[in-house]
Amino acid sequence: MNRIPMTAQGAAKLEEELKHLRSVERPRIIQAIAEARELGDLKENAEYHAAREEQGFIEGRIKEIEHKLSMAQVIDVTKLPNTGKVIFGCTVVVLEEESGEEITYKLVGDDEADIKQNLISVHSPIARALIGKHIGDTIVFQAPAGERTYEILEVHHI
Repeated sequence: MNRIPMTAQGAAKLEEELKHLRSVERPRIIQAIAEARELGDLKENAEYHAAREEQGFIEGRIKEIEHKLSMAQVIDVTKLPNTGKVIFGCTVVVLEEESGEEITYKLVGDDEADIKQNLISVHSPIARALIGKHIGDTIVFQAPAGERTYEILEVHHI
């Protein structure tokens, strides 16, 4: 059974979504189905069919989140000593050598990745190149736009 790496923040976000789906969305959709049933003939009742479709989506998402949480290996990087080595869950400041731009990335699980927030999947090419390296190391990796070279400036456990 393969565990799915997940940050403590990612697990908390999923648990919050699960709680919301169970305590708010599920009761709301059950009420909507009950109200639609009262309108009469279910075969031609668009509200009923829409509510049932939404119920299927909500129940599917609940099962998906429950599965992810059951398979999660939650790693709280704030509880690990910062040795300057890049590990899962840490925040890394790198210098892009060609442009001279400093970029900050956080290495997270696949489900948490969001490049717009600089949250990169631990399985991405850049993260694979960063893992295990230390402050001062230079990495070279293949990005969609071509080969990139970064120098690791800082490693934070936040």
